[in-house]
Amino acid sequence: MKVLVIQQKMIGDVLLSSILFEALNDKFPGAELHFLIRKNTLPVVAGNPYIHTIILDREDELGKKLNFIAFLSRLRKERYYAVIDVYSKIGSALLTYGTHAKVRVGRKKWYTWFLYTTTKDYQNTPKSIVGKAIQFRMDLLRPLGIAGEQTYRPKISLAPEEKEVAKKFMVQSGVNLSRPIVMCSVLGSSINKSYPLAHFAEVLKTIVATSDVQLLFNYLPSQHDRVEELLGLCDPKVKSRVIRSCYATSLRQFISIASFCDVLIGNEGGAVHMAKAVDVPTFAIFSPQIQKETWINEESDKDVAVHINDYKPELFDNLAEKKDVLAANERLYTAFSPDHFQPLLVDFLKKNINK
Repeated sequence: MKVLVIQQKMIGDVLLSSILFEALNDKFPGAELHFLIRKNTLPVVAGNPYIHTIILDREDELGKKLNFIAFLSRLRKERYYAVIDVYSKIGSALLTYGTHAKVRVGRKKWYTWFLYTTTKDYQNTPKSIVGKAIQFRMDLLRPLGIAGEQTYRPKISLAPEEKEVAKKFMVQSGVNLSRPIVMCSVLGSSINKSYPLAHFAEVLKTIVATSDVQLLFNYLPSQHDRVEELLGLCDPKVKSRVIRSCYATSLRQFISIASFCDVLIGNEGGAVHMAKAVDVPTFAIFSPQIQKETWINEESDKDVAVHINDYKPELFDNLAEKKDVLAANERLYTAFSPDHFQPLLVDFLKKNINK
């Protein structure tokens, strides 16, 4: 029996969808499990023991680009019994239908529902301690007899050699592994998903004042100027704790370095999910435009998330639609000053660093 899971696009989404393979393996230990993803997301699933074959979107085995028909022909030859289309956009829906799999599951949409044998409505996903995003993915497995109530969490597998290389790099960069290390996700994937720099400078000040930590920064090379702007807003004590030389130049290197950190603090996004997947406690600051319950419903000492709606829900009274929240995003972010969650952050640091 062969099963294909389709999850194109974002790194965080691919990591979350990887939980389906552990669930499938538990139910069908003899099944052959394939994962269709984009090439740039490969680092978060490399080495996953439950994924037997990774198929890179629109590429053949030699990396040659294929057109839609040629790629579909390649998938059809696999003779999948089931295809789980987590991505559920028009292109992936057509691929799913074209495989001729007996079981084809995807998200319910008016323009693609007829291409699947079963569809699931994301909005009707019940509340779960793991959040709607994971719960919805588990619901997609119900047609295969897997209970959606089961909970799985993403895991990233790191080889001992990878960790050893990361450890040496950190030491050579000036990191003292015997002192607390905080990985800071200082910017989101866009300005609209990035906590205001002046606010983040205050967050860093609180971290440094609470514990004798070393700070590592996670950001994209294209965000270098924004990071410099952030540092310009920080006081000398914070700047002295930042180890700029310990900067990951690849996604896999970042994951390996993060695995040695005591905690990750910063903007909600892929970095937070990756830290969780290597069992590092996280403190995530959500963008106003993102619904916190989508990603997490029940928090713990180990994983904490904050959103402006937690503190000032009245600001959303006249923002009925997502476009309204997007239009007010900057105003909402500005109103979300660090003093709202400072006690929670201090408590998080004391429980996970100053033990």
